Amino acid sequence: MSRYAAPLREMRYVLFDVLHGESHFASLPGADSANRELVDAVLDEAAKFNEQVLAPLNKTGDQEGCHWNAGVVTTPKGFKEAYAQFVDGGWSGLTAPEAYGGQHLPEIVGAIVKEMIDSANLSWGTYPLLSHGATEALKHHGEEWQRQVFLKPIVEGRWTGTMCLTEPHCGSDLGLLKTKAEPTADGMYRISGTKIFITAGEHDLTENIVHLVLARLPDAPPGTKGISLFIVPKFKTARDGTVGERNSLSCGSIEHKMGIKASATCVMNFDGAEGYLIGQANRGLNAMFTMMNTARLAVGLQGLGLIERAYQNALFYARDRLQMRSLSGPKRPDKPADPLIVHPDIRRMLLTQKAFVEAGRALSYRAIMLVDVFERASDSEVKKNADDLLGFLTPIVKAVMTELAVECTNHALQIYGGHGYIAEWGMEQLARDARITTIYEGTTGIQALDLLGRKTLQSQGAGLKLFLTEIADFCAANAGNADVAEFIPVLTQLAQQWQELTIHVGKASMANPEELGAASVDYLFYAGYVSLAYFSARLVAHARPHGDAFLKNKLDTARFYFTRILPRTGAHALAIRAGAATLMAMDEDAFG
Repeated sequence: MSRYAAPLREMRYVLFDVLHGESHFASLPGADSANRELVDAVLDEAAKFNEQVLAPLNKTGDQEGCHWNAGVVTTPKGFKEAYAQFVDGGWSGLTAPEAYGGQHLPEIVGAIVKEMIDSANLSWGTYPLLSHGATEALKHHGEEWQRQVFLKPIVEGRWTGTMCLTEPHCGSDLGLLKTKAEPTADGMYRISGTKIFITAGEHDLTENIVHLVLARLPDAPPGTKGISLFIVPKFKTARDGTVGERNSLSCGSIEHKMGIKASATCVMNFDGAEGYLIGQANRGLNAMFTMMNTARLAVGLQGLGLIERAYQNALFYARDRLQMRSLSGPKRPDKPADPLIVHPDIRRMLLTQKAFVEAGRALSYRAIMLVDVFERASDSEVKKNADDLLGFLTPIVKAVMTELAVECTNHALQIYGGHGYIAEWGMEQLARDARITTIYEGTTGIQALDLLGRKTLQSQGAGLKLFLTEIADFCAANAGNADVAEFIPVLTQLAQQWQELTIHVGKASMANPEELGAASVDYLFYAGYVSLAYFSARLVAHARPHGDAFLKNKLDTARFYFTRILPRTGAHALAIRAGAATLMAMDEDAFG
């Protein structure tokens, strides 16, 4: 049976020591209540809920899955009761504005709680995940009456939200979208079309579901410039908040999936359903990207949560399972064999998981703290810098942490050997669940194009410059720190190479646009591995006050990362410089 214990010491170390959480809270307007004592209490209670309520439902939820019957979706046994406990505990409104019933704690606090949820029960966590995205879209783009009518019940946990983008004929290419919105005489709209892959589109956890739906008005221009966003509730909801009869929408089916089987992935049919325009007409993507960017960071946290659980279980098994003798002689002479953990290749896989989860946690938390700064800071320059750096880090967090989750859950399965392939141990579920994280909310390829194209080249490297400056400042500040001395020259060299590679791709893509697409995924991984190296060093730099054993732990992990993982950047750099020629030279017909 797969197990989970919230890694509170590691979480607190990253938040308070490495990223100076207390100073962060003190700098945020409206975050007066977010002190160390309160946040510690929140994390303690979140750990109990996730360990005792959600984690035990992970395996049974996977085995049972969701059930569809004539448009009605039933979640697995225990999910509804767990959601009720979640709402009763006040978790649904943890970071939402007080004006709409929330506690308005900083986003980083909610993110740490979310990491626990994703480790404990990824499928269950998809239901409140989409509500958080809907909250952000309504908060930033909705009219006040819409926030009062739709946002408050979501914050209270009585309703949930969805994000309805994808259609059968178009996934990431939203310019092909066909769903229609017809205006009515009373200022509403009738939405008609089919959306697929809609997470939590129908379920039995709440009394209403608020769908945020992309659609086209009759006079909309073609392509992405003609897309609007609409609020379409499951039950008709008047402007005064009165809830009426069932709206003209239904769940046509649920998908039968490789993983996250307890998450309802729905086909949603809108047949002239009543809805309201959110934001400006034909500017729906602006509002939707608010949801999408929030969701992308959230999916990155899913990757982090899966790595953590995979590592915990792989470590337990490697210490417990006796297999063969150490190559250098018996380490447990009183036993018939040595535990797996004595073998170098098992150590390689465990250290890979450990290095990724610890540095990945620091990277992810750093990005989410920028959300706090952007949303709450009053200084315009501070807000802009936070936005630029957040935009740059978001595709890295989303894509790299999820790809590493695939790698690390497979390492866990491999450490278990044949038992890893057997359902009762839970490793094969983690591997299956991890796979979708690299796909939804924008595939790895989409994230790579976003990072290199939009967030780097089109912005003249605004976010990259800020991040490289941060790395340079760290290196300068720690020039005399013996604990990290060995890492500083490597970071400095890689930062310089990162600049050079960016300039190289920029020039090459001006001559041939295909060069951007050819380099993008390798550029993304290069960026990810360097980012994780930087945070690995930061984990060491703050470790000494925690004692010699803690410092040695962080130092040994960082040394492993720098010597055994970071060299992957060399292969990605070579691939970037290789260009598009070998990718595009073959005639399309020759692939047959």
